[in-house]
Amino acid sequence: MAAFLPVLKVALPYITQIVTATLPMFTAKSAEGKADEVIPKQIRELQSAVTQNAESVKGLALQLKETIEGLDAAAIRLQKEIVFLRRLAIASVVIAAGAVGVAVWAVASQ
Repeated sequence: MAAFLPVLKVALPYITQIVTATLPMFTAKSAEGKADEVIPKQIRELQSAVTQNAESVKGLALQLKETIEGLDAAAIRLQKEIVFLRRLAIASVVIAAGAVGVAVWAVASQ
């Protein structure tokens, strides 16, 4: 679960942008204004909000992709280190067993 904290930290500014852009931005109808004039303005405002949302989501998706690729690279590196450490541990056990064998042989031959 802790792996999602960096992702959330990166995503938070974009999420706030998305939320503020999706708030209703309808133009209030004025007493003199006709509905025919207000509707196109509202459509333009909505299209602007959708465009901003799309850009924010695209930026968020790129950040998330980079974060996931970084996590994958770190996981691969850790797997390689684990394999190396296992081999080193096995070699250490073999050398220790050989040293015990030599010590037993030396004591037994005296």
